[in-house]
Amino acid sequence: MFPKGNLAVTRWVWRRMRKLFLLLSFLLSHAAHLEGKKDNQFIWKPGPWGRCTGDCGPGGIQSRALWCFHFEGWTSHLSNCDENNRPPKERSCFRVCDWHRDLFQWEVSDWHHCVLVPPALGQARPRATECVTAQHGLQRRTVRCVQKLNRTMAVNEICEHFAPQPPTEQACLIPCPRDCVVSEFSQWSRCSKGCGKQLQHRTRSAIAPPLYGGLQCPNLTESRACDAPISCPLGAEEYMFSLKVGPWSKCRLPLLKELNLSRRTVLDFNSDSKELVTFRHQSYKTHHHSKSCDIEIGYQTRQVWCTRSDGKNAMLSLCTQDSLPVTIQSCIMPKDCETTEWSSWSPCSKTCRSGSLSPGFRSRSRNVKHVAVGGGEDCPELLEKEACIVEGELLHSCPRYSWRTSEWKECQVSLLLEQQDPHWHVTGPVCGGGIQTREVYCAQSTPASTAQRAKEVSRPVEKTLCLGPAPSASQLCNIPCSTDCIVSSWSAWGLCIHENCHDPQGRKGFRMRQRHVLMESTGPAGHCPHLVESVPCEDPVCYQWLTSEGICIPDRGKCGPGHRILKAVCQNEQGEDVSGTLCPASPPPEQMVCEIPCRMDCVLSEWTEWSSCSQSCSNKNSDGKQTRSRTILALAGEGGKPCPPSQALQEYRSCNDHSCMQLYWETSAWGPCSEDTLVTALNATIGWNGEATCGVGIQMRRVFCVKSHVGQVMTKRCPESTRPETVRPCLLPCKKDCLVTAFSEWTPCPRLCQPGNATIKQSRYRIIIREAANGGQECPDTLFEERECEAVSLCPTYRWRPQKWSPCILVPESVRQGIMGTSETCGKGVQTRAVSCISGNNQSAEMTECLKQTNGMPPLVQECTVPCHDDCTFTAWSKFTPCSTNCETTRSRRRQLTGKSRKKEKCQDADLYPLVETEPCPCDVFTSHPYGNWSDCILPEGRREPQRGLRVQGDSKECGEGMRFRAIACSDKNGRPVDPTHCNSSGYIQEECVIPCPFDCKLSDWSSWGSCSSSCVGVRIRSKWLKEKPYNGGRPCPKLDLKNQAQVHEAVPCYSECNQYSWVVEHWSPCKIHNELRSLRCGGGMQSRKIRCVNAANGEGGAVDNSLCNQDEIPSETQSCSLLCPSECVMSEWGPWSKCPQSCDPHTTQRRTRHLLRPSLSSRTCAEDSQVRPCLLNENCFQFQYNLTEWSTCQLSENATCGQGIRTRLLSCVRSDGKPVSVDQCEQRNLEKPQRMSLRCLVECVVNCQLSGWTAWTECSQTCGHGGRMIRTRFIIMPTQGDGRPCPTELTQQKTCPVTPCYSWVLSNWSACKLEGGDCGEGVQIRSLSCVVHNGSMSHWTVPVDNALCGEMPFQDSILKQPCSVPCPGDCHLTEWSEWSTCELTCIDGRSFETVGRQSRSRTFIIQSFENQDSCPQQVVETRPCTGGKCYHYTWKASLWNNNERTVWCQRSDGINVTGGCSPQARPAAIRQCNPACRKPFSYCTQGGVCGCEKGYTEIMRSNGFLDYCMKVPGSEDKKADVKNLAGKNRPVNSKIHDIFKGWSLQPLDPDGRVKIWVYGVSGGGFLIMIFLVFTSYLVCKKPKPHQSTPPQQKPLTLAYDGDLDM
Repeated sequence: MFPKGNLAVTRWVWRRMRKLFLLLSFLLSHAAHLEGKKDNQFIWKPGPWGRCTGDCGPGGIQSRALWCFHFEGWTSHLSNCDENNRPPKERSCFRVCDWHRDLFQWEVSDWHHCVLVPPALGQARPRATECVTAQHGLQRRTVRCVQKLNRTMAVNEICEHFAPQPPTEQACLIPCPRDCVVSEFSQWSRCSKGCGKQLQHRTRSAIAPPLYGGLQCPNLTESRACDAPISCPLGAEEYMFSLKVGPWSKCRLPLLKELNLSRRTVLDFNSDSKELVTFRHQSYKTHHHSKSCDIEIGYQTRQVWCTRSDGKNAMLSLCTQDSLPVTIQSCIMPKDCETTEWSSWSPCSKTCRSGSLSPGFRSRSRNVKHVAVGGGEDCPELLEKEACIVEGELLHSCPRYSWRTSEWKECQVSLLLEQQDPHWHVTGPVCGGGIQTREVYCAQSTPASTAQRAKEVSRPVEKTLCLGPAPSASQLCNIPCSTDCIVSSWSAWGLCIHENCHDPQGRKGFRMRQRHVLMESTGPAGHCPHLVESVPCEDPVCYQWLTSEGICIPDRGKCGPGHRILKAVCQNEQGEDVSGTLCPASPPPEQMVCEIPCRMDCVLSEWTEWSSCSQSCSNKNSDGKQTRSRTILALAGEGGKPCPPSQALQEYRSCNDHSCMQLYWETSAWGPCSEDTLVTALNATIGWNGEATCGVGIQMRRVFCVKSHVGQVMTKRCPESTRPETVRPCLLPCKKDCLVTAFSEWTPCPRLCQPGNATIKQSRYRIIIREAANGGQECPDTLFEERECEAVSLCPTYRWRPQKWSPCILVPESVRQGIMGTSETCGKGVQTRAVSCISGNNQSAEMTECLKQTNGMPPLVQECTVPCHDDCTFTAWSKFTPCSTNCETTRSRRRQLTGKSRKKEKCQDADLYPLVETEPCPCDVFTSHPYGNWSDCILPEGRREPQRGLRVQGDSKECGEGMRFRAIACSDKNGRPVDPTHCNSSGYIQEECVIPCPFDCKLSDWSSWGSCSSSCVGVRIRSKWLKEKPYNGGRPCPKLDLKNQAQVHEAVPCYSECNQYSWVVEHWSPCKIHNELRSLRCGGGMQSRKIRCVNAANGEGGAVDNSLCNQDEIPSETQSCSLLCPSECVMSEWGPWSKCPQSCDPHTTQRRTRHLLRPSLSSRTCAEDSQVRPCLLNENCFQFQYNLTEWSTCQLSENATCGQGIRTRLLSCVRSDGKPVSVDQCEQRNLEKPQRMSLRCLVECVVNCQLSGWTAWTECSQTCGHGGRMIRTRFIIMPTQGDGRPCPTELTQQKTCPVTPCYSWVLSNWSACKLEGGDCGEGVQIRSLSCVVHNGSMSHWTVPVDNALCGEMPFQDSILKQPCSVPCPGDCHLTEWSEWSTCELTCIDGRSFETVGRQSRSRTFIIQSFENQDSCPQQVVETRPCTGGKCYHYTWKASLWNNNERTVWCQRSDGINVTGGCSPQARPAAIRQCNPACRKPFSYCTQGGVCGCEKGYTEIMRSNGFLDYCMKVPGSEDKKADVKNLAGKNRPVNSKIHDIFKGWSLQPLDPDGRVKIWVYGVSGGGFLIMIFLVFTSYLVCKKPKPHQSTPPQQKPLTLAYDGDLDM
């Protein structure tokens, strides 16, 4: 112990040392930290993970960047960081692709129950009393990303790629707490008339359970003592005695030490303890211990005692009957089901890596060695499955499958044409829109690395392996239609030229005319006619001189002979200037003689142009002619040169003297492209379009020389220069070998065994991917192969083989004598047998095999009886007597009594022991009745061939006559259902039906084309009109074209020769002078000419009716003229006007001139020699422009109905005044032409709905009974296009199945509780199992049939027996279940809070004796969900006030009075009190709730409305003794006296119904007082008279208190 000073020093030193120690520790740790930093100055820092790239699915890769950081924060080279601690730079990930949308989805569970939201921190939860309608709650649900196929989980990121995650929480409402709701009490039970204490009770049932924390149900039972009990004399109480049996003990085997002990029975008689009748020890010899698996038979016991009605035990002798119940019996020792050990796990079903995250599965099994007996545990599951994942990078990837298609087959136009017209047949080449098909199959995807080098086609696999929608197997297609050229009209015949002007030979030549293509041909068969025609001629000239004349120049003077200067140019046949050396003849002279008339000479005009040739060719009858003429302008004077005769004024020459037989070249169609040996070397080195090609070949055609109207002539007759080519290069089509897939795998033979010996085949197929073309290798003939499966095992059949029953085994005799006191060996026992499973060849098999093939197992144990000495014994039943053919007969069997039973009287009772059994004979008379509705009309199916690919509508019948079916139900004479084959072989009744065929809208044929609407370019129209309207779902009609009043019309541009009909004029006649005297031969006159209308399109130029030509442009037939006199000045005809510019500018002018032919004799000047006029638009100046027609409707070939077509438009030339003119007018002015004159177009194909064939009928939806359906379906392969026939709404057909009988095991109702000799206590209920036949619904009537029709019994004994109890008199016991209450929903403000309601039922206890109430069981309330519930509301109801009191109760909205349900806070008051209380003298509380005064007093009120005091009314005291009126009787007393006695209440009875002790005291005292008063009166009033009358009898005193103080 230290001194105080030393203690302080020590404390200071320690404090300093501790600080120094802490400082030293900090420095050391800091130094160590710096050292560590020096060693690890560089650390790895990874960046965020990037996007998942690579293959779709789990094969993706994610990468991230890595940096090496110095701990001070700057980056460094990666080598400075520790490589061992380097984080991974890449990791595998699941790459989400678009097609994963079909594989993954969010899976959400149902919302969980609504729970209260936990209160916020610091806030208290509101009390239940504050709840008005509902409370805020929260409900949650599970959200996870799963695969659609097997519902396995995946990471949420996959599903979030396509859709946001659904919410996992939502707000909800929880109703306020609701108490248990119970019904009203029933009436009190009746009291019996016996003596002693008795109880009566009343019960009520639960209507609604407590919810959301509400109060539990109150007591459902109330008991009370009966009124006015009659006391029993001492020792004479009436009790009931009952023999009560206890439950059977568990079955047990005797212990070895018990076997040698002497048997002894111990009886214990004690009124307060249960008297046991049981055996303590027994000697017992075990049975059936040969094998451990054998059934062991043990024994079980039960107790028997006598019980009194007040619940106490009594002497057994008080309950003794003729014989005590059996207290020991044989039983089967319980043995659980025994199974073998689990087999080893099977291999994992997933043996490869796939893009799917689903695991594989593996399984294991075990077999049953022994089934459960004696109530042992049933067999556990015999098959166990679990998910498995095979890990390892070496696991090969699973094959992936994808859709593949073959090449499109040829376009079939006929399919659409047949749809449009079922009677259509091929009349020529078809073109336009059609349908083409291809094969769609599923094949294994080939990796890209091997796909390039592997040219073999993948083999087809099952289509179910391919995910996603399959590609279309059909599509619309188009075969291009061919159209011929449109050509112009022929040009004029050219000059006679040599065939080859470069090498002219002979004197034979040709004259030619041409036409050109206005619109090119289209399509492969489009044809253009010949464009050049020629006729032979003589003296051909390729080059000729073209001369132009000058004016006449007089040689001397001003008139007389002169000369003209000729200018000659050498031109070729095209009119082009060439060198003069090419012209064969010498050039014409440079001058030509002419004459200028002098003053008195005759003056003639110039020659006119030669007229057009009168004929286009010369024939035998006439030649073509041309004319020209000149007229006399002025007469000759005296001495002048006279005018020539009229014949000299006209000249004629022949023209078109060639034959009318034109020659032209005609060609055949181009032949196929073939190889040419000359270009083989070229093919080896030249590629076509830079690709590997099949080379260049040649096409050839034949050329003929054709003479019109004659036919083919020698080729030398036609000019060689215009001969078309006969050879042209072409692309050689590549040879295409047929390409087929490899054969599919053989369809698997069944791995499992097959019932029966049916032949099972397997097949395989292959698909043509590409048809052979252009001489390639043809397709193989075999596309489908079939063979029989080898080594298909037949399923073994297994059956139960039961052994014989063992002898009936009873309780051992020693035990029986000890308990029963008799040595007779008889009574109930058990017997067993062995049951084994054997195969069809009687070989032993596993028990599991038989359990698989049968519903149950034959019983191994059954109860048996060994007849006792007093029992009746019989012989075995005889066989049934034979039946006759009559269905009304019966059959019977008999038995007889044996031994001493024949003499016993009880055995003669035929009701208890029948000796004859009778049953009706089986009858083969069956009746049928139709069941269900008629099926759909089913058309007969044609012979089905294995056809892969599209079935078009023409392949299957869609309408016409068919059959419809109706199932029949067959029953025997007793109405029991039997197999329908007894009534009908098919199980159906049939009748014919008709599916009406659709009729399409029918239109007329095309009308002929109308005429062209105008010259040059116009429109021509053709139309179709409605012929028949559609019905039954046929193609609808097109809309009516109101403009043309036709259903369909086509408008196309048409081309005709401009001014096809034109006026042709002849030369003017000579001028006829007007003067009648004809003295003068000069002066004014008239001249005429002939006009005619000709068809310009007709090569002959023949005259037509004048009405066809434009009447506005008709030339004049006459005109005035003048013949100049000799002395007059003569001018020449006016020359042509000079051209105006194309702009037609009015500021510009045009000029024409003439010259003087003969001067006048006088000095008068001659007329003007020139004229000028402005250029005015549409008067003397015109502009021209191209005019385009509108696009035509889409034009198809005559044989096409839809598809690719062409729209055309035509070009014309229009003058600015609107007059159509020849296109040459626009071409001469070099106007810009529009580019496109035709466009490709598409006419939508009208396609009827294309359906697949019907699938096979499905299996019946039910195995037996009514209501079974078979279904078959078909699918839409190609939907309706355009106005095609719509798809039918019936894509599914149903047919009722034949009604076959159903056989079912049916449990009977539980029997009454059997106590086997006792009066009450524990017993057993049994029910039986019977086989019944029905029509699929157990709710309808069922008929029992032979048990063999149901097979083995599937139920255990535990289903057929159950313990029960019968209450003894005086026992407190439970009632039967109440009826289920009506279904009620939880509602808030009248709206349902949930869809599923609740209904309740209850059991309560009945107290028969207060002494036994402690042993009462608990009351039981059961609740179950229900549908179809209603919302109920609960309201408080109250009766009228009576003496300031009323009855208040709760009532449900359906009128039922209940307890609970109504809000306690809203309960109205049942007792009315005044406030403030009425304490004034003579005042009381009125029914109005205010203080009033008693009768005889008036109220004096205060200013606030309250009673101040009661004032006596004068004169009211005389009426005080009056009988109380109703108001006074009914009102309670509110006076001071009442206040004194306010707490009193004279109740003569206890709550249990017994009279209180004070009542006896008051009664006795009152009786003594009365006797005293009578005796005193007698002594006082006694008179000495001999005869004294007896006093009047007093009425007994009855104590009753009615609440008044006037008693």
